[in-house]
Amino acid sequence: MSPDHHEHTIAVPAICAGVGLHTGQRVRLSVRPAQAGAGIVFVRTDITDRDNRVPARADLVTQTRLGTVITNAAGVSVSTIEHLMAALSALGVDNAQIELDGPEVPIMDGSSLPFVQLLDQAGFRRQFLPQSFIEILKPVTVIEGDKRASLLPCDRFEMHFEIDFDSAVIGHQEVDLVVTEQSFRTELAAARTFGFIEGVEALRAAGLARGGSMDNAVVIDGDRVLNAEGLRFVDEFVRHKALDAIGDLYVLGMPLLGRFEGIRAGHGLNNAVVRELLSQPEAYRVVTRAPSLQQAG
Repeated sequence: MSPDHHEHTIAVPAICAGVGLHTGQRVRLSVRPAQAGAGIVFVRTDITDRDNRVPARADLVTQTRLGTVITNAAGVSVSTIEHLMAALSALGVDNAQIELDGPEVPIMDGSSLPFVQLLDQAGFRRQFLPQSFIEILKPVTVIEGDKRASLLPCDRFEMHFEIDFDSAVIGHQEVDLVVTEQSFRTELAAARTFGFIEGVEALRAAGLARGGSMDNAVVIDGDRVLNAEGLRFVDEFVRHKALDAIGDLYVLGMPLLGRFEGIRAGHGLNNAVVRELLSQPEAYRVVTRAPSLQQAG
């Protein structure tokens, strides 16, 4: 879908089902068209006794341990939204209603690729409203120890991410690219989430990773990858971190004109830099048309 600076939704509903990474519960998810200006809104169809609509907004992010969770004022939450949000962001879907009958977006294969395919299946529809962008006007940075996340002025959406792990399978990796629909499809969408086998029992004891398996994550044991098929990219780990960041930034509610730089960052820091940006009105402005969205070379 080529950007024409108008808002877009999907053309028809698209449905998938899968298990939640952390809850292990089977969930049915429907992406449905939404009106212009509606934004991305999750609806918990299994909850009927209170407000079950949870807009994907920065101020509603309530938890960021191993995934991004949003919660409305009635206490209704939706977790692990980032991989779907990344696909919606990169494919230029401004407005959609995401209905699900459980507390967590299904993990699918651990990447954004199944959601890209789901959206492609639905098709896209141009809407009458001009598309708005958040343009970064001055640098905003959040630092926690050796971790850092920054938003910097740029006339297009750029992503830089660096990670460092003791495991020889990962080590130091970095990725730097212009984020366009095409670059997301080819460079990031298929990158899967990952974890270390020694941490699995502790996570499950904490009520997390109950749906995790080698079907939906890259699993590392010491200095080797346990998945029989191996890696999809040599640097799949940092590419997935960049994918996560794209999803986490989309809680801004509109596409970004700026450069994100993440050094050992995760969901918590991604959300922290978004909140820091929104707390500094002089650091950004909303523009209704992008100056020039250059395609990645």
